[in-house]
Amino acid sequence: MKSASMTMPDAPRVRRSGRLGNYLKTTVLLAGLTALFLAVGQRLGGTQGMLFAGFFVVLMNGVSFWFSDRIALAMHRAQPIGLETLPWLHELVGRLARRAGLPTPRLYVVPTATPNAFATGRDPSHAAVAVTEGILRVLDERELEGVIAHELAHIKNRDTLISTIAATLAGIITQVARMVFWFGGLFLGRDRDEGGGGALASLGMLIVAPIAAMLLQLAISRSREYGADASGAAIAGDPHALADALQKLERGAQALPYDEAPATASLFIVNPLSGGSLMGLFSTHPPMRERVRRLRQMAPRTF
Repeated sequence: MKSASMTMPDAPRVRRSGRLGNYLKTTVLLAGLTALFLAVGQRLGGTQGMLFAGFFVVLMNGVSFWFSDRIALAMHRAQPIGLETLPWLHELVGRLARRAGLPTPRLYVVPTATPNAFATGRDPSHAAVAVTEGILRVLDERELEGVIAHELAHIKNRDTLISTIAATLAGIITQVARMVFWFGGLFLGRDRDEGGGGALASLGMLIVAPIAAMLLQLAISRSREYGADASGAAIAGDPHALADALQKLERGAQALPYDEAPATASLFIVNPLSGGSLMGLFSTHPPMRERVRRLRQMAPRTF
């Protein structure tokens, strides 16, 4: 029997070659989200609003850096998984972490029937992997190993910090837009003195801002998912296991969408949002068919 891992010598090279491009894209993403937040602040409050927005962005970036794992886990009500609760899962994660050359991350479970998973944390020493209750029911151990390897690849590639910061900023922009929608008179009152054009421009920005934030996330997240798929398949040694898991997870997410905290959708291994959701129209994940095709081509199926 030919080992699948022996046919994937280029995976580390792909990860290294893409790292510089990811850093550049990360810079563009943070700059774009920051500029967007400043523009919203300036439109709502003039110079004072822009200064306040700038202070808030710096504060949130600092909070996200130090507490990114806690923020993401709290948003999804994730609970720690004790060693005595699922010892086999701890053993699986520990084995894969050693294979990847990483400290073993903390394990959490998200209380939802939707099958999915995500990783978070500012660096490998402060990382966590969260799985949903649904994924533990839907996947077999081989497929779950592929998913965990994918999440460990995100940790190894240092994707988790930027993903959480981007999700936090996008979430703030979206919440500001919602607040202004409901309390628009308080924020847009100054535009009435300028005529209807100023108020209309402000309203247009508030509609466009959350969409622009999601599009900025989309540009970064898609390339990161491809990289984590390749690196994860190399860690697990079986690209077909991850491909099989992705197909099951996509069907599960379509049947049981998970629309809570939509700004953090990019953290999950598959898009958790329902197709009818506005955020679902701007998926931060690459097409599942293409992800599966690339994984299938990495190594022939072994029997």
